Amino acid sequence: MVLPDGMVYVGTSLPTPYGRNDPCLIDPSKPVAKVGNYAERQTTYWPSYAEVSPDARRAYLTWLASGRRDPAADVGFVFLFFYGLERRVLLDAPVDERARFELPAIAAELRGLLSAYGAASGSFRHHAHQLLEWVELAEYPPRLYEKPVPALAEAYELPLYLRLALGQTAVDGVPVPVHIALAWARMAPTVYLRTPAQRCADEFEKMFHQEYETQCGRGIQLPHNRTKLKFSYHPASSGFRGSSEVHEPKLTFGNIPDITVLTGPTKKLQAVVDAATKPLESYSRLVGRDPAFKESLEAVLQLPEPLWPLAVREVIQNLQSRMVDGVAEMTFGALLAALNAKTIFTKEKTLALARVLEASGIGFEPDVLGEAKLPKPEDPVVVFKLPAESGAIRGGSSFHVAVLTLQLASTVVGSDNETSNAKAGFLREAVRSWQHLTPGQASRLLALLRLLHQAPTSLTALKKKFEAVELPAKEAIAAFMATLVRPDGEVSPAELKTLEKVYKTLGVDPQKVFSDVHGAAAGKRLTITPAPAKDDAGLRLDPERIAALQRDTERVSALLADIFVESEQAQGPAAASTTPVGEQPEDTDAAPTSTTLLGLDEAHSSFARMLVSQREWSREDLLDIAGDLDLMLDGALEHINDAAFDAHDIPFSEGDDPVIVNPEILEKIRA
Repeated sequence: MVLPDGMVYVGTSLPTPYGRNDPCLIDPSKPVAKVGNYAERQTTYWPSYAEVSPDARRAYLTWLASGRRDPAADVGFVFLFFYGLERRVLLDAPVDERARFELPAIAAELRGLLSAYGAASGSFRHHAHQLLEWVELAEYPPRLYEKPVPALAEAYELPLYLRLALGQTAVDGVPVPVHIALAWARMAPTVYLRTPAQRCADEFEKMFHQEYETQCGRGIQLPHNRTKLKFSYHPASSGFRGSSEVHEPKLTFGNIPDITVLTGPTKKLQAVVDAATKPLESYSRLVGRDPAFKESLEAVLQLPEPLWPLAVREVIQNLQSRMVDGVAEMTFGALLAALNAKTIFTKEKTLALARVLEASGIGFEPDVLGEAKLPKPEDPVVVFKLPAESGAIRGGSSFHVAVLTLQLASTVVGSDNETSNAKAGFLREAVRSWQHLTPGQASRLLALLRLLHQAPTSLTALKKKFEAVELPAKEAIAAFMATLVRPDGEVSPAELKTLEKVYKTLGVDPQKVFSDVHGAAAGKRLTITPAPAKDDAGLRLDPERIAALQRDTERVSALLADIFVESEQAQGPAAASTTPVGEQPEDTDAAPTSTTLLGLDEAHSSFARMLVSQREWSREDLLDIAGDLDLMLDGALEHINDAAFDAHDIPFSEGDDPVIVNPEILEKIRA
């Protein structure tokens, strides 16, 4: 049988560090069956070519001859081949120049094996990644932190590549670059990534970059701590195991520190992770329920504006292009359709939509962010372009007075179809003349006029807003409504009837309608002065200066400041519910209380993670680690042992110098 790809040991003698033949050795003297199926399990936990059956030898040789990539192969045969790679890297390369020359080819082979079998076996994935790290970092380059981060395997400890890159930043005195910090956050077992950070990986990466710069400036500055970086390799092959000890090769890196022993930098990193995750929570829940919504309007509304995908930006631009003279009228349902909405909009989503539109320079009426009643799909809405320098677009007592004035005026303007256009034009000119408004407020009021022209406010809906208003102020507002019927020079019976209803709604004597209308027609100046005990300032309304209403609304505002914020009760019971019938409340992603080992506190957990990174420790090394963590060495070892006994009924470590880590505890932690 021909094995064209090589990378195997063939012969009758290949001693291990403990004298016996290496289990990877293909011994031609051993019998081989005529057939063998490498898809069947035919090996023990630690396979050896010399000890498996002839059928298993045939299966193994067949797998080798086939190219070593068939995903159907049993992982026991993969490990048997892997033992040979371990030996070549760990035993031969340090003393054999030819073996060192082969290291790049071995690294490529390891990547190929990981691609074929890494997903099928966590144990193989762990060992293969460890060996690959050894190959790539045995002669490590300087300033590793400046290079792109390669694909790394998750493990119970931070990968050596990142530990080395982070240690180099400490030695060189440079901040941790953002791409290294992101990989650190994703790979560190002591940093907790909530569901949004994992489910929405691309969005999280963008938010992480933003938050890292905000919180850390140029980056986290790591101290040059005392614990030196070392890499202890845990061999998979039984050839590295004697009767009572394990040969564990080690790499050292000079004065480069192991920063994973520190808890302070990890806390800073966790704060960045939490801040980057928070804005993604709602988006993550929606996408988690239905991944098809990932780029839908409903999902994007939950994201910060910088994260919007191009498709959504194009939808917003299309909406802007539909505006004639900066305004577009449509139903709420048509607006949602134009924005490619796919689900029923709740109150929360409608508010989010209004915020998104405003962030894009588009105003929205009714002003749901100003607590207007939420529209139904069939209700009319008006979208409008906000001026580039719009200033405040809502708020302030004078602005609320103007809104109330237009709402009341809509009941009068709409009472006579033949003259309503002229009166609407009069109101538009009045709004444009109100100098106390910002450009954004004026644009909003003009859009509100369009909306009121289609759907005038009912007097019943307005009545509650005037319950707390003093009678003199109500009479002043009623008199202003009387001036509105005069722009066209005619007063119809329908208009007089509507005015009477307005007066009744305000609690003003309807008999005053005729005198106020005649007073307005004559250009009479109306002056109402509340009693001094109520208010020291008088209120004047001059029908001849209606176009400069701001002079009067400034005075009216003192009396009406507390009535223009619509209460939840005024919006009705339907608006109080934000979850439509049949839709379940969104789930939450709660962070666990700890990412520590064995229920230990952060310092002892960090110490325990360092301990399991190699089998044997000198007391001197452990004193450095304990010092970095502000722990007393003997007390820390005893505390960790107690926790191990409580959790698994086995000790964590034994001995005083050296300190030997119990191999069983490592298997428990990996499990």
